[in-house]
Amino acid sequence: MRIPALAILAVVATTLFAARPACAQGAGTRPSPSVAAKETAQAPAADSALDARTAAVSSTLRCPVCQGESIQASPSELAQQMRAVVRDRLRSGDTPDQVRAYFVSKYGEWILLEPTMTGLNILLYVLPVLLVVGGVTFVIVLVRRWTTREAKAP
Repeated sequence: MRIPALAILAVVATTLFAARPACAQGAGTRPSPSVAAKETAQAPAADSALDARTAAVSSTLRCPVCQGESIQASPSELAQQMRAVVRDRLRSGDTPDQVRAYFVSKYGEWILLEPTMTGLNILLYVLPVLLVVGGVTFVIVLVRRWTTREAKAP
């Protein structure tokens, strides 16, 4: 049984169009630069401070869609919604730590780009240092043994 080349081409084309990157979600929902400039020009100075605090907190939270990016850098629709939540919580008087704690309660500690040094996470910070120190110590011991053998040989 032979599958026509046209059917194979249709399957490949469908696969390519359906397999767009997840980070492209919501990319077309951004306002145009002129609209964004008007909104920025109309915003009072208090909003610029709130925007700076929002950006600082948003850059410490991981985007669930684009997992290698913060919600500040991600163009996905979910990241935009999460930035809005961060902004609303900061506007209502929450501290940045309280906002982070809110997202940790919803998503777990995975949502933080830099996990806290508690519990088993300490091993993630300490173990590489111990391995490097152990490796350097091992190399020094081996070099000293080789040099003392060579010095005793003649």
